[in-house]
Amino acid sequence: MKSSPIGLLVAVALGIFPAQSWAQAKAGKVTVAGKAAAAKDSKGVIDADASGDAAASAGTDAAPAAGDTPAAGDTAGDTGEETGETPTGSGLEDICKIDPAACPNLDMDKEAARPLKEQIFAVQQAYALRVRRFELQAGWSVSMNDQFVGHPAPVLALNYYITNVLAIGVNGAYYAPFNVDKDFNAQVRRAARVAVPLTEYQWGAALNFTYVPAYGKFAGFGDFIFHYDAYVVGGVGALSVRPIPVIDPDNRNFAFEPKLAFNAGIGLRIFFNRWFAAVLEVRDYVFNDKLENLSTSTVPAKAQDKSTWYGETSLTNNVQAQFGAAIFLPFSFDYRLPK
Repeated sequence: MKSSPIGLLVAVALGIFPAQSWAQAKAGKVTVAGKAAAAKDSKGVIDADASGDAAASAGTDAAPAAGDTPAAGDTAGDTGEETGETPTGSGLEDICKIDPAACPNLDMDKEAARPLKEQIFAVQQAYALRVRRFELQAGWSVSMNDQFVGHPAPVLALNYYITNVLAIGVNGAYYAPFNVDKDFNAQVRRAARVAVPLTEYQWGAALNFTYVPAYGKFAGFGDFIFHYDAYVVGGVGALSVRPIPVIDPDNRNFAFEPKLAFNAGIGLRIFFNRWFAAVLEVRDYVFNDKLENLSTSTVPAKAQDKSTWYGETSLTNNVQAQFGAAIFLPFSFDYRLPK
């Protein structure tokens, strides 16, 4: 009877050790001891099913320890086994290896011998500087708003640019030998017996200020680039004028008198090089003009009285268009960039 308890203890020990081996987690993992122990019934018999469930629960619920984290080498090895070997290098050579159809095939000798006709657009500096330079203008002026008398004249102008956009200068015109009584005026007098008072000019001169607000360029004649600028001009001066005797040309003979004249206009310069340009300008000269008296006396003494020759005073606009050329002096200049 004494050997029965000893045999029972040996059987329990043999049943416990295998159960603990089955419930062991991998190295470095924490196991749950309470679930690893075999379940016993009230008679001390080991329940094999309970011990198996405990072992499975211990393997599932075990949390990884801090020391059980896989090494970087192991991770890299696992990744390499899944994705394969990564190609080395990059660029056009690798593209050609992967897809030969996408690789450009160029004959370098042929490409090198091909003529280049590429256009290069660049933002240039100002083509023609005006600052501290004289501008000499010469041209021909014609009247635009007088349908009865033409006032063509040669014109000259001299400007000095204080800055690149602001200039002060003088201009003059000589009209005396070029005044023309138009045919329309003679036809009206002859057909309708209606006379229109006329005025002729002798000369004009003015002091002007010029401002250049716009500058640009355009292409023409192939690849040639024209540079241009637009300016406004205004000033004050004098205009020598006199009425043309139409009502009583036998007794009346008017003398030229200078009149105060204000002027304002716009102009355009097109540069052919850095010192020569074509000029187009339109300017309005405004002055008070004394017109011929439309009535006369049949008495010779009264008809020759100069105080009866003049009639009303009219504010007159003499709009002139000028075509000419401009020369800038000195011919060359140096760029002075800010430091």
